[in-house]
Amino acid sequence: MDLVSIIAPLLGKFWIFILIAFLLLLLRTRWFKGIIGEATVNFGVKLFLDKEVYHLIKNVTFPTEDGTTQIDHVIVSPYGIFLIETKNMKGWIFGSSHQKTWTQKIYRESFKFQNPIHQNYKHVKTLQSFLKLNDSQVHSLVVFVGDSTFKTEMPENVTYPRGGLQFIKNKTEVVFSETEVRDIVNKIEAGRLSPSFKTSRAHVKHVKDIINEKQNANTCPKCGGPMILRETKKGPHAGKQFYGCSRFPNCRGITAIS
Repeated sequence: MDLVSIIAPLLGKFWIFILIAFLLLLLRTRWFKGIIGEATVNFGVKLFLDKEVYHLIKNVTFPTEDGTTQIDHVIVSPYGIFLIETKNMKGWIFGSSHQKTWTQKIYRESFKFQNPIHQNYKHVKTLQSFLKLNDSQVHSLVVFVGDSTFKTEMPENVTYPRGGLQFIKNKTEVVFSETEVRDIVNKIEAGRLSPSFKTSRAHVKHVKDIINEKQNANTCPKCGGPMILRETKKGPHAGKQFYGCSRFPNCRGITAIS
């Protein structure tokens, strides 16, 4: 028996162990969890919503003044447009609509993450501006998938998959005609960046750049944009300074100066 015949079977088993280890690491990555979370929402939408009424567009990336913004799911219907931000998380979730960051608690460990309502706010405003729509025509929805439990009271648009479907179905006032629905779908498809690995990679880099900038900048508590020092012109607080969002009047976030 030569050396090759002895080593070859061992190498085969060695590569199997490497492949298994790689897959286990992949399963734990944020990217893979995001894929699973989005797939869960996509499955629910396709299974429980009439596709002739509710038109699903996935992973929509729009160019913005400062880079790009990526929306997990856009659902266009006669009852409005629903923008869904998906979070695949486990553990206890603490937060409120006004807090800048929320907390994920797993046993004794706590982790901070961006308020998903604020995160989706930029998506809503970007789409509203692009389509020239008002607040009553576009709805923000945050859906948590995975083994997570809300430990603080959440607004109705922050929920789990079943609650998200019910939130959509509860909107029954017709705001778009069938022709307008088709036009909106066509405009979104035409205005989005082409779905590709290059587009996703560029968006991820943009997000990382924003996070790095925010660590050293005064940011808006509502939309995450940069703040500008302003001064009250009228009323009992005339002359008092405060930080106001640079995106005013589209965003009216303010921060008091202590």
